[in-house]
Amino acid sequence: MQRIPAGLWGGEHIRIDVGEKTATVEYDCAHGVIQGPLTLDSNGRFNLRGRHTPERGGPIRANDPERSQPATYIGSINGDKMTLTLRLAGAEDETFKLEKGKEGELFKCK
Repeated sequence: MQRIPAGLWGGEHIRIDVGEKTATVEYDCAHGVIQGPLTLDSNGRFNLRGRHTPERGGPIRANDPERSQPATYIGSINGDKMTLTLRLAGAEDETFKLEKGKEGELFKCK
């Protein structure tokens, strides 16, 4: 099996930093982690588990409850292009287009 190439992947409203065993995901108003192994099938597709944490603008209180939830990250890679769909229970899927080596265009919550 192939691995998702390590390094930075970016697109509109998303940036993913793929490491050796996990990947960190940054969105405009959320962040997440994809747990490894970060493998692709023979057609360049992946279906991986992780966590997704919504964010909000303003200060964070010390006693704020953790808002992290299980997430499924589904997608494919073709060359230096990635399509990634975020799937959360009870929510509509959200799909992103990313490119290897790009920073990503984020507009963080304020």
